[in-house]
Amino acid sequence: MSKKVAEILVEVLEQAGVKRCYGIVGDTLNLFAEHLERSSIDWVHVRHEEAGAFAAGAEALLTNNLTACAGSCGPGSLHFINGLYEANRNRSPMVLIASQVMMNDLGFEFIQEVDFKTVFKECSVFCDMILTPDQARKKAVMACQTALAKQGVAVLIVPVDISHAEVHEDFPYRVHHSKPTITPNSEEIDEIAKILNAGKKITIYAGSGCENALEEIRAVADVLKAPVAHTSRAKSFLEHDNPFNVGMTGILGSKAGYNAILDCDTLLLLGADFAWRQFYPDKAKIVQIDIDPTHLGRRHHITFGAVGDIKPTLRALLPCLEENDDASFQEEYVGRFKEAMASWKSHLVPGHNDTIPGSYLTSVINRYADDDALIAGDDGTPIVWAIRHITANGKRRIFGSLLHGTMATALSSALGLKKAAPERQVIAMCGDGGLSMLFGELLTVIQEDIPLKIVVFDNNKLGFVEIEQKAEGMLDTFTRLKNPDFGKVAEAIGLWGKTVRKASEIEAAVQEWLAQPGPALLNVPVNPLELVKPPFVELKPVLGMALYSARAILHGRGADVLELARENF
Repeated sequence: MSKKVAEILVEVLEQAGVKRCYGIVGDTLNLFAEHLERSSIDWVHVRHEEAGAFAAGAEALLTNNLTACAGSCGPGSLHFINGLYEANRNRSPMVLIASQVMMNDLGFEFIQEVDFKTVFKECSVFCDMILTPDQARKKAVMACQTALAKQGVAVLIVPVDISHAEVHEDFPYRVHHSKPTITPNSEEIDEIAKILNAGKKITIYAGSGCENALEEIRAVADVLKAPVAHTSRAKSFLEHDNPFNVGMTGILGSKAGYNAILDCDTLLLLGADFAWRQFYPDKAKIVQIDIDPTHLGRRHHITFGAVGDIKPTLRALLPCLEENDDASFQEEYVGRFKEAMASWKSHLVPGHNDTIPGSYLTSVINRYADDDALIAGDDGTPIVWAIRHITANGKRRIFGSLLHGTMATALSSALGLKKAAPERQVIAMCGDGGLSMLFGELLTVIQEDIPLKIVVFDNNKLGFVEIEQKAEGMLDTFTRLKNPDFGKVAEAIGLWGKTVRKASEIEAAVQEWLAQPGPALLNVPVNPLELVKPPFVELKPVLGMALYSARAILHGRGADVLELARENF
């Protein structure tokens, strides 16, 4: 008995290991949805397709398994695009079933016709259309296998008449997910060891490619007497149980991580693709190891580059390394990091007049969140505070839009995380701008009965944007938000909701919020003038802040300048 293409697509997704498909149904997707309902795959009905892509991408990032989205023709599938960019940059294996108008209508500017191949080619590792029914299984397998092999987004375009067509020759193509172990050859290992053995002040800078390699990184750091700095995406993997940790560099990092990299004579760059060239040392020798050969030397010129998985590569390298008998460089920066952490913690206190700084709120959440909590932070100050003040312990994971930098990912990502790990506590640290951008996903939380814990950092503005403006000497421009009481809104739509305005009440409120059995939203009007202070002082932003202060005073806003100084300095 022949099968229709829509049924075959669902079969391939099942065989590829897909557990959930996120999206919104529509006319060209209806037959696919009918067969999906009969399958083992759960349909997650979001309120905006962009949120579905964020959720699917977060699930894939957590589990490293293939996830799926599906959209109707034209605007439906087009809404996924920002989430596809996010997932593809995060190397999240995901497939989008993008339904299309009928084949005979393509090329005539038919209503809702969109050239998906042109639109999605920049945010995918595979993008193709099923042209005949007999191609269906083979192309679906190619899409899934490419997403898994290349760790990215695959887009499979399915015209509605093809979806309804019957397949006559259905060969048993299957998805094969091979995970080879890749290491540099012996000559390359010898060259890496030669460079590292010649170094005196060696620093390791490790990225998200070092997941599951902490033991090997500690061993190499111990032999080389190297401090270990890490990227923000690697915090969850490398911060805990690491006596050589010196934190992050960049504007979110500490002085210890920042200077350990700039002051070294040899830098070992492991699974990291940190983008900002000014944070790399100009005179040091740099050895880079990465699984992606296109990453070698693309951010800063390097002395030697090799392709390999970090864990087995370091195991092969260790016997070739010579013990560094001078630990002073390592000890200096480990000590500096402890001082920096003590300084940060000393500032995690209630604000002036019982106000609530966002950093203090995060520190309270950190104390009471589960040891294995999954935490998603919105781009801007929520993810900054999460990265700085949530303690990584080897069980917790922090998720944010750290490569794409888009708003509104926290709540949507948390949906996918909770679907993938229903037994774990999932916390969405939302900005007021991010939450309101995809506000409808609060209804998804209710409809799908997802017991998330949502906290709103409500500062009535686009906070991080305003900090950038002040650093440029500008008065805040177009950043103000007029918000409702999000706690009351949550109650009105069926969530547990509460608003807390005093720092003296925040600990009890956080404990009550986290203890709720179902979905709960805690709205916290946080101090709107708290700054994110970088680990270094540059003349330009200092002058910019001075210029901002002068302009604010001239515009009759001297009280803002006084409050800014009181809360931050």
